[in-house]
Amino acid sequence: MKKFIKKAISLAMVAMTSLSMIPGGVTASAQEKVQINYWHVNADTQGGKTVDELVKKFNESQDEIEVVATFNPDMYKGLMQNMQAAVAGGNTPDVVQIGWAFVDYFSENFEYNTPQSIIDQFDAENKNYLEDNFLENVLDLAVNKDGELVGLPYSISNPVLYINKDLLKEAGLDENGPKTWEEVREFAKTVKEQTGKYGFYLQQPADNWATQALLESNGANFIEEGKAAFASPEGIEAYKLWADMVNEDQTAVNLPWDQGVQSFIQGEVAMLFTTIAQRTNVQSNAQFDVATITAPSWGDKDIRIPAGGAMLVLTSQDEAKKEATLKFMKFLYENENVLAWTEGTGYVPSTATVKDSDEMKKFLEENPMMEAAMVQMDKVNKWASFPGQAGLEAEQMLLDMRDAILTGKKTVEEALPETQEAINNLLN
Repeated sequence: MKKFIKKAISLAMVAMTSLSMIPGGVTASAQEKVQINYWHVNADTQGGKTVDELVKKFNESQDEIEVVATFNPDMYKGLMQNMQAAVAGGNTPDVVQIGWAFVDYFSENFEYNTPQSIIDQFDAENKNYLEDNFLENVLDLAVNKDGELVGLPYSISNPVLYINKDLLKEAGLDENGPKTWEEVREFAKTVKEQTGKYGFYLQQPADNWATQALLESNGANFIEEGKAAFASPEGIEAYKLWADMVNEDQTAVNLPWDQGVQSFIQGEVAMLFTTIAQRTNVQSNAQFDVATITAPSWGDKDIRIPAGGAMLVLTSQDEAKKEATLKFMKFLYENENVLAWTEGTGYVPSTATVKDSDEMKKFLEENPMMEAAMVQMDKVNKWASFPGQAGLEAEQMLLDMRDAILTGKKTVEEALPETQEAINNLLN
C-alpha cells in the first residue's frame, strides 16, 4: 500500500466542491446491494455510451452489486486531480481507469490492491486468471518501475493517421495518404493551396501522448533514466515540423481535441493524427471516403509509438467492495464484453482470448479502419511516465509548453530545453 502524497492535500481540498457535483457519486445512504463507483474518462465520442451499456448490462445480470459509472473530464490528468480530492475527502472510488502515463505516479502516491492479491483472496480456484487471459507483453503495460502489476490492461490504443480520401484527391494528391512526416507537411501545403482547407490536425487533449509518437519516431526519447530528455536535436526537429505547420505554413489547425476531431469529421481538415479509439466516432459521422493508415515515419527511421489507453485499478479498501469489484472487472473481460468495448470505441482488444476469436476476425473484416492499429502493435512502447510526486506537475508543464509553441509565444528551440530543465529540476 502506498501513502498519498501530503503536499497534494491543500490542492485537493479546493477541488472537493467540484468533485462532489460529479454525477453518479456514491451516497452514504445504506444500500441493500453492494454499491461500487467506477471512474472513467470516456466521453460520449470515445466510448462513454459503451461504458453505460456495459454497466447497465452488469447491473441487470445479478442482484447483489450495483455499479455507478462516473465520467471524469480532461482525460487521465483530470481524473488524477479528482482522485486527489477524493482521497482527501475519504471518498475514494472503487474501480478507476488510470492512464499509462500515470502508472508510476499513481502506484507511488495512492492506495490500491494488486489484481493477483484480490484474485488470491476471493477467487483462489482461478489463481492463474491473469496468465490464462492476457499476453505477457500486454500485462507489462500495467507494471510499474518496481516490477509490480498495478492494474489490468483495459483500453489499448495507438495513434493512426485518418485521411479524407476525397479531399486528398481534390487536391491532386495520392488518396492513400503520406508515408512520412515530411510528406505530411507537403501534403498539407498542397491541400491548403488547392482547396483552401486545412491539411492537418494533431490531437491536443490534456496529455502529450501523440506528441511523444511524433518525437520518438524521429529518434528522440521523452524520458531517459528517469529524466526528461525530449529536447534533443531529434526532438526539436520533430516538434518544429508541427509548429511550423501551425505558425509558418498555416496548414495545420491549433484547436482543442474535440474541436479538431470535429473539424476533420466536417471535411474541413484533410488529415487527422489521433487515437484509433476515435474510430467509431469518425467512421459513424464522416460523410466522405475516410480511411486510416499507419503512423508516419521519419524517413527510414523505425516508427516508435506509445501505447494509449488505460488500466483498471482496484482501489476499494472495504472487503465487500473488493470482492464486488473483482466480479465487475471479470465481467468486463468476458469475451463478448471486450468485443463490445472494441466495437464501441476502436480500442485494440486487451485479452488474448478475444484477439484470436472468430467474432473478432469477423469484426475486423467488417471494419477495415482497425487494420492500421492492429498491424503496428509491434511498434508500440510505453507511454512516458514521469516518476515521483512531480508526475502530474511535469505533465502540466508539457501542456503549457505546447500552448506557448503553437500560439507563437515561444519558439521550439527556446521552449523545449527550458521545459526539460524545469521538469528535471522538479524531479530532483
